[in-house]
Amino acid sequence: MRSARGRLTAELRSAREPTQAQLQRFSDFLSRTYQRKVPLHWEKDEALRSGFRLQVGSDVYDWTLDGRIRQFTDYLRQIQPGENDLLPLMRQAASDWTLSVMPEEIGEVLTVDGEIATVGGLEHAQYGEILLFDSGVKGMVQDLRRGELSCILFGDSEEVSAGSMVRRTLKTAGMPVGDGFLGRVVDALGVPIDGRGRIHAEGRRPIEAPAPGILDRQPVNTPMETGILTIDSMFPIGRGQRELIIGDRQTGKTAIAVDAILNQKGKGVVCVYVAIGQKTSSVAQLVENLARRGAMEYTAVVSACAGDSAALQYIAPYAGCALAEYFMYQGQDVLIIYDDLSKHAIAYRALSLLLERSPGREAYPGDVFYLHSRLLERAAHLSDELGGGSMTALPIVETQAGDVSAYIPTNIISITDGQIFLETELFFAGQRPAVNVGLSVSRVGGDAQTRAMKSAAGAIRLELAQYREMEVFTQFSSDLDEATKRQLAYGQGLMRLLRQSQYAPFSQHQQVVVLTAALHHVMQDIPLESLEAFRREMLSFVEAEAPDLCRRIDMTGLLPEGDREELLKLSRRFLELYQAGGKRGG
Repeated sequence: MRSARGRLTAELRSAREPTQAQLQRFSDFLSRTYQRKVPLHWEKDEALRSGFRLQVGSDVYDWTLDGRIRQFTDYLRQIQPGENDLLPLMRQAASDWTLSVMPEEIGEVLTVDGEIATVGGLEHAQYGEILLFDSGVKGMVQDLRRGELSCILFGDSEEVSAGSMVRRTLKTAGMPVGDGFLGRVVDALGVPIDGRGRIHAEGRRPIEAPAPGILDRQPVNTPMETGILTIDSMFPIGRGQRELIIGDRQTGKTAIAVDAILNQKGKGVVCVYVAIGQKTSSVAQLVENLARRGAMEYTAVVSACAGDSAALQYIAPYAGCALAEYFMYQGQDVLIIYDDLSKHAIAYRALSLLLERSPGREAYPGDVFYLHSRLLERAAHLSDELGGGSMTALPIVETQAGDVSAYIPTNIISITDGQIFLETELFFAGQRPAVNVGLSVSRVGGDAQTRAMKSAAGAIRLELAQYREMEVFTQFSSDLDEATKRQLAYGQGLMRLLRQSQYAPFSQHQQVVVLTAALHHVMQDIPLESLEAFRREMLSFVEAEAPDLCRRIDMTGLLPEGDREELLKLSRRFLELYQAGGKRGG
């Protein structure tokens, strides 16, 4: 405590009056610790069952029975037990533990408003530090003001009340990490919620970390194949890229992300799926689908569902990113999905308004751009000196009535390296995935494509754009010449070939075979309603007739002229068999 003149004083509280010998020991301790004479005053406090509590300024030395129990509990929490050795560890901990003489900084809860607690008395608390309330609830400092601070609560706010004590932990918010998280579902604090027991963490990473600098990165030039023909052929994604998936609700955004995860099977890519504000049933169904197809073996799910607090939804993507960074800095390639950042921004807006920060456009606070930029900038392809790992981010954003000019969509579009725009009209017309070719773009482009895919895709995007333009102009005309009709039929065929069922990603050789045949007009005369069956049977035929060629495309990513001619020859031969009604492939 400080006197009116600013002189440091000490206050000793206990249920019984200390002896002169005890007072002398306290005075000697104060002189050693603070390098000066500190006046000491004793006050009787019946609430303290045993021991002493010494307060010097904002420093608190809690040597009461409750304080010693709390210190011992904190000591036990820091120990990571192995398998079946908990009891020996507890015995060892009890024998090794000694009472700490380090001061604690203890504050008092002034007010609680929803998920925000205002705390006084913590003069040295820092932004982002974790605070521990006497009820066991944790909070994170979010706002610093003179004489008080505000923190967001990660537990039940009803357990925190005005007047209760709160302590500093001197730790920033972190996420436990390790290989044990693969195949598991955890909340935003890293606690398992799948009912399969505890997870052995190999370390802990702060949820907020600086993005790798320019010198710590290398160019994005390795494909992150999604297995989706439309994306891999026209809007390729590279390892270390940030590609936005944007569209109205119920247009297949999550389906694209799930197919991208499924396509990483056997490719050495770790996947992290972050669910923000989703229904619990939707997340459970997604996990079940991934598990049924063997994808949970290399996937971790971080879930902050709609029923969780806004504080947990706010930190969820940062927690998922910290988990992904653990694998990235081990030299592995990681694919992380943020589903979705629209709900993340809404959760942050709710917290900001409760913190009495000034609302701006659409009631979002002014730093909402920084909210997502500091998250997405952590995606990178690291330099070889740092292990060469990568983190590819696929953030998802929901639009309202296709409005890509809204505040949050335009913010994230400006942060990412391209976007895949899903159009509602295309979705209801049966085009799945409903990718709008005109509004979608990848700013990495051909650098993230294999030579085989680049050669096979050719000018498909240009031809589709010409078809869409011609379709608009010809819908008002009934008299079309044969060349125009043929061009329209060709464009309709390409659009139909780009349709793809969910949970059925294509391998690279399958995409190359389909594109090579389609762009050389092999399927020009096949009726639209038969195209998907024709594609399926043609792929089976080519795989049966030329397995070595298919394997070579997958392994090398190359398509020399001889192999291209071989694919054309096989696809044309299958066309003849198909039209003749003969063999339809294996």
